[in-house]
Amino acid sequence: MHQGLAADRLPDLTHCGFRYNRSFRKPPFSLRMPADIPAAQVIGVSALNRLAREALETGIPLLWVGGEISNLTRASSGHLYFTLKDAQAQVRCAMWRNRAQLLAFRPENGMKVEARALVTLYEARGDYQLNVEALRPAGIGNLFEAFNRLKDKLSAEGLFDPERRRQLPRFPRGIGVVTSPAAAALRDVIATLQRRCPQLPLVIYPAPVQGADAPARLIGALQQAGRRAASDGIDLILLVRGGGSIEDLWAFNDEGLARAIRACPVPVVSGVGHETDFTIADFAADLRAATPTGAAELASAGYHAAHGECRTLELSLTRTLQRKLESLGQRLDRCALRLVHPRERLRRAVQTTDALRQGLQRAMRTQLERSAHRQAQLAVRLRNRRPDPARSQQHVEQLADRLRRAAHGRLDAHSRGIAALGAHLQHLAPEAVLARGYSITRDAAGNILRSAACASVGDTIRVQLSEGELSGTVSGKR
Repeated sequence: MHQGLAADRLPDLTHCGFRYNRSFRKPPFSLRMPADIPAAQVIGVSALNRLAREALETGIPLLWVGGEISNLTRASSGHLYFTLKDAQAQVRCAMWRNRAQLLAFRPENGMKVEARALVTLYEARGDYQLNVEALRPAGIGNLFEAFNRLKDKLSAEGLFDPERRRQLPRFPRGIGVVTSPAAAALRDVIATLQRRCPQLPLVIYPAPVQGADAPARLIGALQQAGRRAASDGIDLILLVRGGGSIEDLWAFNDEGLARAIRACPVPVVSGVGHETDFTIADFAADLRAATPTGAAELASAGYHAAHGECRTLELSLTRTLQRKLESLGQRLDRCALRLVHPRERLRRAVQTTDALRQGLQRAMRTQLERSAHRQAQLAVRLRNRRPDPARSQQHVEQLADRLRRAAHGRLDAHSRGIAALGAHLQHLAPEAVLARGYSITRDAAGNILRSAACASVGDTIRVQLSEGELSGTVSGKR
C-alpha cells in the first residue's frame, strides 16, 4: 500500500491502476505566465490562485492516492471534508455529495483508504487540496485497529452492558467537570449551565485532555471526583473535550480510563468530540452526549424540564383559581337573589303553615271516611261468612248417603270381576283340558314328552288322564 506522492515512491502506484512513464519523475509541468500577460505586470492574488489551480489540474492527471482519513467532517449539504495523511505529510480532501452518496461504505476517522482524486487548489483560501472522485477502503489504520481491539475486549468483559449503566439524577445537587481548564469544552459547559440552570454548583477537576500523560491525569481527576463527591456536593460527573482528530482524542480510548469510569461511584456523562466522534469512554460512560454542550444539556435536563413544568403548573393553577373565583362569584349572586327580609320570610312561613294545617285536616277527614267505609264492608263480609249448623248437617247427611252407595257399587263391581277371573282360570286349568280327552305322557324320570324323538323303544312311560294314570313300555314309534 502506498503512502503518498513522493517522487521516490511513485512506482508503488502501479497496482492502483495509474499508468505513467518514467518521465513523470521529472516535473510534469512548469508554471509559465500566459503570453498575453507581460512578465513585469502585477497580478492580483485571485488571478495568481487561478493560474496555480489551472496549472495543477492540467499538469497532474487524475490518480489514486492512499492514506489514512483524519478530521472527517460531514457537512449538512452532504459533502465530505477530510484530511488524507501518512507518516510524513497530509493533504486536504473534498468529496462532493454526488460522489459521496455513491459510496458503498461509511468513511470514518482512522480508516486507510485509496482515493481517486484530482489535484487542485481552493482559490478562496489558496489551499492545495484533492477533489476526490472515488473512495475505496484500503485497510484499517493502526489507531482505529487498536480502538476496535480494545472495544471488543471490554465489550466481551461486559464493561459496556446497558444493565451496568446508572440512572442520572434528575435534579443533581452539583456537577463535577473533568476536563482541561483551558479547553473550549469547559467554556461551552459553563455557558450552557449558566443559561439553563445558573443556580447549579459546578466543581472543576482539571486534567489535560491531550498528550502522553493525559490518560493517567484523566484517571486521577476522575478518581478524585469520585472520592470527593460527597464533600463537594456533586452527584454527577461530566467528562468532556472538544472535537479533533483520532490522535487528538486518543487519551479517551485508554483502557484504564474506561475502567475508572465504571468504578466511579457517581454517574458519568461523556461529551467527547463532535457528533461523529466515538471513543472508548463514550461506551463506558453511563450516558454519551454528542458534544460537551450536549453533556451539559443532559445534566441540566431535569431542571430545564422542571422550569417548563412549573410554568405549565403556574398556568394551570391560574386557570383553576380563575374558574374557582368565577364559580364563587356566581354562587354569591345566586345567594344574593335568595336573600329575603325576615318579616317577609315570617309572612311566607305563616302562609305555608296555614296551608299545611288545612291540608292535614283534609287528609284526616278523608282517612276517617275511608276507614269507616272499610269497616262497614268488613262487617258485611263477616255476616255473610257466619256458619249455619242446620244447613251443614243436611249437607253432611247427603255426603254420607253418597258414600254408602258408592261403597256398595264398588264392592259389587269387584265381586263380578273376581267371579269372571275364576271362571276363566277354571277354563284354563290342566284338569279341564284332560277332561276334554287329552293326556300327559312322562318318561320314567317324570319329564313330559313333547315329541316321539324324546323316547326310545323299550322306555317306560306314564300316561296321565283326566281320571287316573296308565303305565307302559314303548314298543315302537313313528
